[in-house]
Amino acid sequence: MKNIVVNHRVTPLLFWFLGVILLWQLLSWLLLEVLEVPLAQSKLPYLHELAATFPGYANILLVEGWVTFANATLGFVFGALAGVLLAVLMSVSKWVEQLTFPYAVASQMIPILGLAPIVYGIVHDDQLARILIAGYITFFPVALNMLRGLRSAEPTAAELMQSYAAKPWTIYWKLRLPSSLPSLFSGLKIAAPLAVTGAILVELMGATKGIGVIMLRNLYYGPSHNYMFWLTVLAGAFLGIISYFIISLIERLVTPWQPEFRKIRSDE
Repeated sequence: MKNIVVNHRVTPLLFWFLGVILLWQLLSWLLLEVLEVPLAQSKLPYLHELAATFPGYANILLVEGWVTFANATLGFVFGALAGVLLAVLMSVSKWVEQLTFPYAVASQMIPILGLAPIVYGIVHDDQLARILIAGYITFFPVALNMLRGLRSAEPTAAELMQSYAAKPWTIYWKLRLPSSLPSLFSGLKIAAPLAVTGAILVELMGATKGIGVIMLRNLYYGPSHNYMFWLTVLAGAFLGIISYFIISLIERLVTPWQPEFRKIRSDE
């Protein structure tokens, strides 16, 4: 049964992965062989040729990718903590929610593409700017989902605890917080890849290290550095995917009572 469950989860991912590869190769073939677009190989190179050039660039991609991932992670953590704190305050006080929630929503109306250079210009520090932008992107989805989760607790369960003279903090710790964790992790899984994207965006503004710096540098160099450019694009996407799966793994460890996890355990 365990092998059946694993296959059930892995097979869709495998088909999706193979579908992306097939589509990429097909588009490259159309541009190069059928339409004969000038410099088509510099626009969308074959994946097998990218794979052949990867070993020569692996070390620099690892070093620069770590810089991006580390700064995105710091911003993600700070943004998540701020979002959780605000969600708790809003769930405790209706006045706090009415005062802060409209501003939180309004803050998301600012395009991140316009905000990143402003933040970078103010702080004049690429590392701090990456952390701030990653935290800004993380803050809202975490706060929104956490607030929804805190309010998802069963009213009858809360009334039962109150009837046993449970203190408000006890109700929060024993009931509302566990009830909010699935929604919290939904927000975290949304925010984690976005935090990586935000960090890369700041690096495009003039940072000295990071995937975005290498990406922009090789884009300016043109066709001669095309393979390195596309490898940085794929590396950035890989960092986002990795961040999502890390949060998913933590979710499974922290909230094993969720229905989908219980189903897997029972099948095993």
